[in-house]
Amino acid sequence: MAADRRAEVTWLGELQTGKGEVTLASSGSGTFPVSWPSRTEQPDGQTSPEELLAGAHASCFAMAFSGGLGRAGTPPERLSVTATVTFVPGTGVTTSVLDVRGAVPGLDQAAFDEAAQAAEGRCPISNAIRGNVEVTVTATLES
Repeated sequence: MAADRRAEVTWLGELQTGKGEVTLASSGSGTFPVSWPSRTEQPDGQTSPEELLAGAHASCFAMAFSGGLGRAGTPPERLSVTATVTFVPGTGVTTSVLDVRGAVPGLDQAAFDEAAQAAEGRCPISNAIRGNVEVTVTATLES
């Protein structure tokens, strides 16, 4: 069954001096200010498309990783994922770096690395940006 999710943005003014608000409409979980300076300078309490992409990528990867580990019979106790998305003005989004730390009983570091790479290949957000954005994964198994 397909699931549609919706976000809405209202933008006022020119690119560099204007501002907007992005609303996570499907969930109703919030409205967040967005601006050009929040993309290219300091966020100052505002979000950016790249921060939203980082959140989407980190949560998608965590779900893909957890699902794969569970199917393999080694469900995680905990996974902590950080995604860092890099935006270069005039070029676009160039990288998304996933850093995952996790506690998974029954796995060694090599198996954790292998499972992390497999999860990146199953993550729908990774698949959506692959070929346009360099995606890397660093995985650290914690005891």
